[in-house]
Amino acid sequence: MDDQSIVTKIIKCQQDPDINWSYGYPRVQTWLKKTYGLKVNHKRIYRLMKANGIQAKIREKKWKHFGRKEKCVVSENDLNREFSATRPNEKWVTDITYLPFNGIKLYLSTILDLYNNEIISYKISERNDLKLVADTVKGAIKKRDVKGPLLHSDQGFQYTSIKYNKLLKRYNIKQSMSRKGNCLDNACMESFFSHFKAECFYRYPFESSNEVKEAVKNYIKFYNNKRFQKKLNNLSPTEYRAKAA
Repeated sequence: MDDQSIVTKIIKCQQDPDINWSYGYPRVQTWLKKTYGLKVNHKRIYRLMKANGIQAKIREKKWKHFGRKEKCVVSENDLNREFSATRPNEKWVTDITYLPFNGIKLYLSTILDLYNNEIISYKISERNDLKLVADTVKGAIKKRDVKGPLLHSDQGFQYTSIKYNKLLKRYNIKQSMSRKGNCLDNACMESFFSHFKAECFYRYPFESSNEVKEAVKNYIKFYNNKRFQKKLNNLSPTEYRAKAA
């Protein structure tokens, strides 16, 4: 196969929506073999990528998108896997999960109150960015009478951004973060996403973004108001909160 045909395929590899990072020439070699059955020498791939500026261009875009050059704020793990709370709005956890369907990908951001495992705010977006998490926090603020809650997240680039940190300080919210690469530090949020996907998202062949958004809305309404939990004495989150009040 001629060089230009290979370059065209390499560009397709780097633009694949399922690949959220830049492939170097060894993985490009594997991708070409798996996708097209092509056996191309790795030295040839390296030469073509370098000659066409593919690596440099992709690397620059990645750094700009994720804001890696910007300063970041990393907080201590103050939650420390203490997943119980004595009152509402004492401890919140937040995270983002992606929802792929029909060649499309949406991002679901949620905040959960550890007092009764209630989803108090959620937002859906086509972009996994700072605006998504900021809007989720602002949604929680509007719904709850906040008095200095602890808000725990992972070390995603949105949560470590200076703008996000300033947003939390503005509302007197204390920031806590999981240790790097340790998903168990935010197990309650991971558990909710697991239930949602198993009980709802994976069960239906969604065709449009509106269908997914409607399904998320209906499931969270069910989860908060009808889905009883053993931890809550077999009450739903809202029932548990109402009974405690």
